[in-house]
Amino acid sequence: MSTISEHFKASAASILDNQFLEPQIEAIAKALYASFEAGGKLLICGNGGSAADAQHLSSELLNRYKRERRELPGITLTADGSTLTSIGNDYDFSEVFSKQVSALGRPGDCLMVITTSGNSANIIKAVEVAHDKSVTVIALNGKNGGKLSDYLASDDINLIVKGDVTARIQEVHGLVIHCICELIDSYILD
Repeated sequence: MSTISEHFKASAASILDNQFLEPQIEAIAKALYASFEAGGKLLICGNGGSAADAQHLSSELLNRYKRERRELPGITLTADGSTLTSIGNDYDFSEVFSKQVSALGRPGDCLMVITTSGNSANIIKAVEVAHDKSVTVIALNGKNGGKLSDYLASDDINLIVKGDVTARIQEVHGLVIHCICELIDSYILD
């Protein structure tokens, strides 16, 4: 079997192994829709490939997913290099998201943190500040949930993708993001 075939089969198996996430995906879409309907916004952050996922979700919300609908306020905290590097340089990289959540987060908003391990200090600090600001937290998490699980409140949503391979977790996160967008579109348009 070729390397490519192995990747396709492993990805398909990972996706099928995580079908149990359907109720959490629906809960996330309903929470985001309720926030948008009440005038709230979504702040999104992650590191590395998860930063790319944050930007992907933001673009699907601000522009459109598949169908024409109103623009939705999804703001990625990962795209502003000047802000990220100034906070990292003047303070610490662990604060690159928390300072943005502190400045932008309001009660009724949501913060989505995307992580494959749940162990990034900057993600955990962002969650702590979100709680201080009465911002609902949604975690697209992976592996065993990591340290992040200990910092989430009972009314937060912690979607943990089963698996140990970062690439497979990221692939499922991408599918989850598309499912969320599809559901939000259906709530608005149907």
